[in-house]
Amino acid sequence: MNMFVLFIIALVPIIWLIVAMSVLKMPGWKACVIALVLTFAIALGIKQMPVIDAATAALEGIANALWPIIIVILAALFVYNSTLETGAMERIKAMLAGVSTDKRILMLLIAFGFGNFMEGMAGFGTAVAIPAGILVGLGFEPLIAVVVCLVINSTPTAFGSVGVPTNTMANITGLNVVGISSKVALIQLVVQFIIPFIAVIIMGKGAKALKGIVPYILGADIAYIVPQYIVASVIGPDLSNIIGAIVSMVVVIVMAMKMKAPNDPEYMVASSGKKLNISVKDAFVAWSPFVFIFLFLLLTSTLVAPVHDFLMQASTTVQFYTGKNPATLTFAWIDTPGVLILLAGLLGGAIQHESFGTSMRVLGRTVASNVKTMITICSVLAVAKIMGYSGMTSDISKVLVAVTGSAFPLISPLIGTIGGFVTGSGTSTTALFGAVQVQTAKAIGANQYWLAAGNLMGAGLGKMICPQSIAIGSAAVGLAGKESEIMGAVVKWTVIFTVIGGIICFLFPVIGLV
Repeated sequence: MNMFVLFIIALVPIIWLIVAMSVLKMPGWKACVIALVLTFAIALGIKQMPVIDAATAALEGIANALWPIIIVILAALFVYNSTLETGAMERIKAMLAGVSTDKRILMLLIAFGFGNFMEGMAGFGTAVAIPAGILVGLGFEPLIAVVVCLVINSTPTAFGSVGVPTNTMANITGLNVVGISSKVALIQLVVQFIIPFIAVIIMGKGAKALKGIVPYILGADIAYIVPQYIVASVIGPDLSNIIGAIVSMVVVIVMAMKMKAPNDPEYMVASSGKKLNISVKDAFVAWSPFVFIFLFLLLTSTLVAPVHDFLMQASTTVQFYTGKNPATLTFAWIDTPGVLILLAGLLGGAIQHESFGTSMRVLGRTVASNVKTMITICSVLAVAKIMGYSGMTSDISKVLVAVTGSAFPLISPLIGTIGGFVTGSGTSTTALFGAVQVQTAKAIGANQYWLAAGNLMGAGLGKMICPQSIAIGSAAVGLAGKESEIMGAVVKWTVIFTVIGGIICFLFPVIGLV
C-alpha cells in the first residue's frame, strides 16, 4: 500500500480526536474511547495485527496508565482536596496574599510562584483555578487573572503532576527520564524566561507595568529557572517544578520584605487579603502535606541511593504484549510518586486533625470525580501502544521525514501544541505523539531526547488554548460563557511561543548547544 495512504490511515485516530473535541465538542472520555475502537479496527483490518496482539498492546497501555500515571494524579488531587476539607488551603491563601499591596508582586508570588508549585504538585487545572481565584479575590480583573494564569501555566506542564508527562515519555519511548527532563528544561529556557515579563505586561495592559518591577521579575524568574534546570538535570522531572517554585516564592517574599516596593497607585490593591495572625506552627500545619511530599520524593530519589534501591526491591516486571519485540513494564509498589504522595497526604491530614475516615471519604470523592479522566488516559495510552506495535506510528514518522527532512525540528513543538490543544493534557499528548517524535528523530539522525523535549514543550503551549483549560479558568473566576474572549486573549501567546520553540528546537543543535 502507498506510503502516503498508510500515513492518512494512521492519522485517522488523531484526526478523529481533533474533530470530535474541537468541532463536535464531544467529551474527552467519549472521544478517546471511540479513538481506541478506531485504532483497534485499523490495526486488525489494515495492518493485519492478530487480535491477541492488539488486545495485549491495549492492555499494556491501560496498565501503564493505571500505574504509575493515574495513581499520581489521584494522589495529588487527594492532597489538594484534603487541604480544602481541613481549611488549610484558606490559611495558605491568606499567607500568600499578605506579602505585598503591589498587584505585580502579588501576581509573581501567586500566579507564577504558587501556580507553578501547584502544577508541580497536582496539575490538572489546579494551577490555573486556584491562583486565578485568589487574584480575583484580591481585586484583579477576572479576564486578566485567568489569562495571566493560563500563560504562566504553559511551560511547567512538562514537569506537572510530579513529572507525569515526562515520565510517560520515558515509559513510551524507552529513553532515560533524566536525559529527557534535562533537555526539556533547556529547550524551554527562552520561553520560560520571558513568561513572567509577559505576565506583568498582560496584567498591567502594557509595557508601562514593567516600570520599577524588573528586579522582582528577574528575582522570581531566575530563582525558578536555575533550581528547576539543576533538579531536572540531576534528579529528574518529579521535583523540578516544586523546588523551582519554592525557591522562587521565597525570593519574592524576601524581596518584598527587604526592598522598597514600587509606589505606583495604579497597581496597588486596597487590601492584601485576610490579615491572619498565623504562627510558625500554624504555617507548618497548613503546608505539612506539601512538605512531606517534598521530603518523601527527595529521600526516595536516586540522590539517596540506599533508600531508593531498598524500596525498589518491592517491584514487579511484567510483559503484556504477545507479539514481536515486546516491552516490559516495571511496577514499583512503594517507591513510586503516587504511593508516596498518598502517604504524605494522609500524614499531613492527620496533623491537620483530619480523621482517617474523613480522609478516606475525601479519597473516595476524588476517585469518583475523576473516573472520566481515568477512562481518557487509559484510552489514550492504549491507542498509543496499539499504534506503536502495529506500525502506525512508524507510518506517520516515515512521511514526516519524507516531507520535512532535516527541517522536522522546526515543527516538533507545533505537533505537541496541536496535541495539547486537542487533549488538554501533557500526558495524553505524550502518549499520542511521543513515539512519532522519537522515531522521526532516529530517521533524520536528530537527537531523540531533544525532539521528545520539543513535544513536551509544545504540549504545555497547546494547553493554554485547549477548551478544558479555558473552561476551568473561566469557572474559577466567574466568567462562564466568556470562553471565546479568554481564547482570543491567549491565542497570540500560544502562536508566539510555539514559533520561538520551533526556532530553538531547530537552531540549538545547529549551533552546538545540544
